[in-house]
Amino acid sequence: MTGTWEPDLLGDGYEQQVLELGPDPDGEGDVRAVLVRRGVRPGEEVRGAVLYVHGFSDYFFQTDLADFHAERGLAFYGLDLRKSGRARRDGQTAHYASDLEHYDAELEQSMASIAADHGPDAPVVVVAHSTGGLITPLWLDRRRRAGRTAPVAGLVLNSPWFDLQGQAVLRGPVTQVLRVLAKVAPLRALDLPKSAVYGTSLHVSGKGEWDYDVVLKPLEGFPVTVGWLNAVRRGHARLHRGLEVGVPSLVLRSDKTHYAREHTDASDRADTVLDVKQIARWAGCLGGETTVVPITDARHDVFLSLPAPRAAAYDVLGEWLARHLG
Repeated sequence: MTGTWEPDLLGDGYEQQVLELGPDPDGEGDVRAVLVRRGVRPGEEVRGAVLYVHGFSDYFFQTDLADFHAERGLAFYGLDLRKSGRARRDGQTAHYASDLEHYDAELEQSMASIAADHGPDAPVVVVAHSTGGLITPLWLDRRRRAGRTAPVAGLVLNSPWFDLQGQAVLRGPVTQVLRVLAKVAPLRALDLPKSAVYGTSLHVSGKGEWDYDVVLKPLEGFPVTVGWLNAVRRGHARLHRGLEVGVPSLVLRSDKTHYAREHTDASDRADTVLDVKQIARWAGCLGGETTVVPITDARHDVFLSLPAPRAAAYDVLGEWLARHLG
């Protein structure tokens, strides 16, 4: 069920629509997602749309990204997934899902809302960041196998999470332990080191330019739960066996990774969250035409990088959109 369009927390020019998803398969009451749209402004031409999907400990707030696509004739929609951002209800475990396929429901409802606004044949580019960059290829592969590729016309992944960080020798045992624990204590939070390095690099309270809501996107991130990480590892395994998303893909990433416990200047010029070598290794698993571009000195979210790498990322995206959408 979709609600009416109401004013959004981003202010003038943005509206939100609540997508009621019914009972949570994971037993945390009724769940919902929230679709946010940037209103089409006078003089703007619309020839398609973008559906944006965020990552873990994140929500849609990137209005510059929305403006960029609107300037190219693409109406912009940002989706806050169940238990994330605007969509999370009191008492629900942040970002928790025991199976990444659960997200298909809000993704399909979002596509229906876009079709209601712009017609069923309007091309849609799916843009996704980090964990969203794992969720969306799996969804598109399922759509293709069901014979429903249209109207998706392209996939843009911004530092997608294609594998578990850390040493290869440890990833297998960790995955096996997660499978066991997920059956008995799925909501148990893992005792992982807390770090605000990435958040500090982005938010205005630290070294960054963006004044987002730190309740919806905490500087240290939300706790990682056993069941959710197990779902991610199952998604990784499916990706590694090879997908066919059915549309051209663009993968953007930083040119380097820099892990640190404290913020330094190097933290602003590298991916401090994911191993970019893993992104490079597994990008070919998307199937079809895939373009992979490392952005020098980019952050984990390449569109929240320092001005020079951010401009470089937008240049690459603009050229790719022009080539594939005309």
